[in-house]
Amino acid sequence: MDFLSQNVDGSTIRYCDTGGDGPVVLLTHGIGASLETWSAQLAAADGRLRMIAWDLPGHGLSDFGDQPYSPAKFASFAWRFLDALDVGNVSLAGNSLGGGVSIAMADLQPRRVDRLILLDAATLGRAAPLPFRLMSLPLVGEILSKPSALSINQQLDALFYRPSTITKDIRAIVTRNVMRPGADKAFIATLRQMTNLRGQRAPVVKASLKTLSALRAPALFIHGRQDAVLPLEHSVRAQRATPDLRLLVLEACGHTPQIEKADEISTAIRQFILS
Repeated sequence: MDFLSQNVDGSTIRYCDTGGDGPVVLLTHGIGASLETWSAQLAAADGRLRMIAWDLPGHGLSDFGDQPYSPAKFASFAWRFLDALDVGNVSLAGNSLGGGVSIAMADLQPRRVDRLILLDAATLGRAAPLPFRLMSLPLVGEILSKPSALSINQQLDALFYRPSTITKDIRAIVTRNVMRPGADKAFIATLRQMTNLRGQRAPVVKASLKTLSALRAPALFIHGRQDAVLPLEHSVRAQRATPDLRLLVLEACGHTPQIEKADEISTAIRQFILS
């Protein structure tokens, strides 16, 4: 997997691009994660789709940029990133926070969005894990997000239903992301834009559901039934409110299906976009 870089607003953004003349798909990861969560989908690219995975500002190995970032602010930045790559229309696939960012992108420039794929997406309901809600509190968040072996293990446990999914490579990437100097501050700054003590912020959820209700692009929701971070019910309720939306529920799967059910997700993305 070859890593590239692009300057956007004075920040260096790391990304991977499979190239090709097929439809473009932007792959956006979750909070505290990085583009490596899409490694299997990049590796499975067969030329029919051009897949671009990127590190959000403040994540992975991209520059930190102008923190804090809300989903809407990330979305605006994402369009400028695509403009810098000379990408016009695009299909959007996002996991967790990346799902919320993808929805916000569809709100900002709906005519450029061909299809929308949301994997265990954030901003679809108020429920949020207790640690996230506590991290929204001053001082408490700084203590709970302090980089450590414990925080690495807690993140891995939250992401996956099956412990066998956690390979040495996955642990190494999560460790790098957690232990990167300044990553904890970026994580908290982003989290607090989306979450308070009661859960995901009501205005953020309302904005996402309003965008989905008016969505004209076909959409596919994917959710792991055993997701310990965001409940399946969020995607179920959103599906009912979205005109042209399909829902795929994955059994024995947690919060990051593109890793835990890599082959199924690669196939689902390809079939949905090319159908």
